[in-house]
Amino acid sequence: MQTIDQILATPLPYSQSELHKKIMSFIDLTTLEGTDTKAKVIALCAKAKQHHVAAICVYPTFAKIVREQLSGTNIQTACVSGAFPAGQSPIHIKTAEVAYTVEQGAQEIDMVISRGTFLEGDHATVGAEIKAIREACGSAHLKVILETGELQTPENIRLASEIAIANINAGDFIKTSTGKVAVNATPEAAFEMLHAIKREHEKTSRKIGFKPAGGVVTPADAEVYVKLVYAILGEEWLTPEWFRIGASRLVDALQ
Repeated sequence: MQTIDQILATPLPYSQSELHKKIMSFIDLTTLEGTDTKAKVIALCAKAKQHHVAAICVYPTFAKIVREQLSGTNIQTACVSGAFPAGQSPIHIKTAEVAYTVEQGAQEIDMVISRGTFLEGDHATVGAEIKAIREACGSAHLKVILETGELQTPENIRLASEIAIANINAGDFIKTSTGKVAVNATPEAAFEMLHAIKREHEKTSRKIGFKPAGGVVTPADAEVYVKLVYAILGEEWLTPEWFRIGASRLVDALQ
């Protein structure tokens, strides 16, 4: 097994322009601020259409606007939902919010696990909540945020990845972070998550997507995760169907 340092030291088989075009196509262009307005979200949709990103990711109250603005494009409407970012609400509240978000037009749901419940060792409840939210998504795709910066150890990241994968559908994603904590996406967390995806695929042939988010600001930041995905899962994962990057400033940097 290659180490992270070995992977990152290996050049990708793409020119810089090819790589930047690929990275742009992976982006979930995101705004998740308390000061978000309809005008800000509409402007973000215009930017998304200009640069052909994968999705716009917003709070549930903006789902309908985004879906309308993106009509006629292949850009997906994604929303955080299910008590984002803390995950500290009863499951019936979480599933109700997810159902509302899907009704409003969301095609992708980004939920976050309850890290407190996980760290208490109640892994069965964590899995059951993911499964319940998966059911509430209906036909929408689900991305399960592990909030790896709060899971404390590589072993916990590995276990949380396995729990999430066991309770989602093929084609759904596991995601590193909310972007709302001190430590967000890291190569070390991605390494554990990608190997969990690889083990699942080798065992069952199911394909699960991967999304780093939080702190991916520059093309060099993004290239780290492209290299990890390429080395561990292969080039077939380097499409928006299987790989996304959550970012708010990366589009500007790529320009």
